[in-house]
Parts: sequence; C-alpha cells; structure tokens
Amino acid sequence: MSKLLIVDDEEMIRMLIKKYAEFEGYEVFEAKNGLECIEMVRNNDYDVIIMDVMMPELDGFSAAKEIRKIKNIPIIILSARGEEYDRIHGFEMGVDDYVVKPFSPKELMLRVGAVLRRSVAKEPKRDVLEFEGLSIDLLSRKVYVDGAKVDLSPKEYEILVFLAKNKNIAISRERFISEIWGYDYDGFDRTLDTHIKMLRKNLGVYSKFIGTVRSVGYIFEV
Repeated sequence: MSKLLIVDDEEMIRMLIKKYAEFEGYEVFEAKNGLECIEMVRNNDYDVIIMDVMMPELDGFSAAKEIRKIKNIPIIILSARGEEYDRIHGFEMGVDDYVVKPFSPKELMLRVGAVLRRSVAKEPKRDVLEFEGLSIDLLSRKVYVDGAKVDLSPKEYEILVFLAKNKNIAISRERFISEIWGYDYDGFDRTLDTHIKMLRKNLGVYSKFIGTVRSVGYIFEV
C-alpha cells in the first residue's frame, strides 16, 4: 500500500483528497503546513506528497526545496495560480507535477498513479537493505553497523536477511527452521535462540530491531 502525504492548510481540501485516495487504496497521512510536513518527512517515509503552495508557516515551494535536501520523494504541487511562470517555477524547484485549483479529485488520483509509475521506473534496483545505521548488502553478503563492517556467521546472516525481508511480520520457529536449516533439520531446539542471541550481540544498538514474539518466534520491527 503506497503512502500518500497530503499537505494543505484547508481541512476540507485534505478531507476531499483523503476520501478519493483511500478509495484508490492509498494509506493517507495529513499535514497542515510546510513545517509540519518537513518534520513528518524527517521521521517517516512516503511514496508521494501532494502539497498546496499558499500555506502559513512555510509555503509549498519552500517546503519542497527543504524536502529535496532530506529525501527524494515525488511531490505534486496544488496551486490556485496556473500561470506559466508559476508552473515553470514549480518544476525548477524539482516538483514532479503541478495541478491547478479547482481540480478534479479523479484526475489528481490519475496523476498520483502516473508519478508513482515514473518513480518506480527510474528507481535503480536496490541490492541493499537499510534500516537507520544498519545496512545489509545482498550482493556481497556484508553487513554494516554505522558504516563499520560486522562479521556474521553464514547462518546469522541468513537469519538477518530472512527477518529483514519479512519486516514487521512475526516469524514462527517452525518457519525459521524450514527456511534456514531445511526440513531435514535435526538439531537442538535452542539452536535458533543461540544464533539470534549472537546476531543481536553483533548488531549492537540495532539489535533493537529483532523482537521476541512469545510462544511464536521472532520479528524484525521497524
């Protein structure tokens, strides 16, 4: 489910867009001004931002400029000004689309879909999983903590990758055994726990991502 951030000081506009976006299957978040938007972007990831230009605290163009310094998130600008100069200024600021008010919510959703497709098409294939300062290079099978390489055993690495690729999903002990060791596994029951313990030790502060689900198994929570 793609995450959509709507930034507009008019509640009715946010409610209108949210209604159509949720109907299209988007997970919707809201901000009332540019400063609030920037703070949300610092702490969360979004797939598309729909942002008004004229807002208190910080206007849309200035907010877009600051967002570009933090993350590369597609931005669709909403504006009551449709002059060529304003549209050109928006694109020069790095926005991905420019929609003039009043607008058709259905057309806006089509534009969101088009921006998302373009974003996915130009995004290079990632072979690195990153969670804050924890980086997992899938090609080289190397793991880094705050830029420093950590040495994991083959099984520890496999467990970490399996957890990370299934983030926020509780994984049962039985599934761990079948995926990591195979169905012919005949080791001791505590083998998985021992590997998890060593993995947590090697990850240092980022062991916080690996949680225990009582009577079930483990989970990689982000």
